[in-house]
Order: sequence, then structure tokens, then C-alpha cells
Amino acid sequence: MKYLALVYYDEKLMQQKSQQEWDDLNQECIACVEGLSASGHFIDGSPLMPSSSATTVRVRDNRVTVTDGPFAETKEQLAGFYMLEARDLNEAIALAGKIPPARYGSVEVRPARELMETGNAAGGDAG
Repeated sequence: MKYLALVYYDEKLMQQKSQQEWDDLNQECIACVEGLSASGHFIDGSPLMPSSSATTVRVRDNRVTVTDGPFAETKEQLAGFYMLEARDLNEAIALAGKIPPARYGSVEVRPARELMETGNAAGGDAG
């Protein structure tokens, strides 16, 4: 089953880290992905640019509106994600516990659900 592990941390606190601390954390993340890949648990993932670079899009009454910045002001900001393959939630939690930035913030683990096309006897994903 697929699980999305959303990595959150306080960007203001992380900005206080030295370049060496950042480099060390990035190397830990690369090693984490290599380990998860080797064990067949890593599907995809990526760090994100700071929340100040975000754009929020909403559609109301068929009208698209765009707002600079993240959807909501929060103490911790979304910093990246890992898409994991795990047999169950317990394994997904154990894998998320290995994600290095969890030491500085949190990792939300959420099962991914598949969308099935209606009226298609073969089933399948609708994107």
C-alpha cells in the first residue's frame, strides 16, 4: 500500500542552521532515500522550496483566484514529501521514523487512496 509521508518543520528555526548543519542533514536525507530505495519502500519524494515561494489556487463559482503564499499560517511548514510503499500503517510509521528532518519537526503519514473510474469494468486509476 502507498503512504505519503509529509515532512514539516519550522522554517524560521531551520534558517538558523549553519551551512555545515544543512549539508549534513541533506547527506542524511540522501542516505535515507538510498536505504528506502534499496529495501523497496521508496516510490518518490522531494524537498520543497520555502513556503514563501508557494502560490495557493482556489476555484469558487467557476472562478479561479490566486494568492501568494501558503494556504494557512502554521507553526510548521511543509518542507517535503516521501511516497512510500509499506505493507501497513505500522510499517509506514516505522519508515517515517527514519526520515532525518523528523528530529526537527514532524512527519505526517497518510495512506494514499486510488481513484477508480466509474463505468469502467476493468477498473483503473483516474488521475
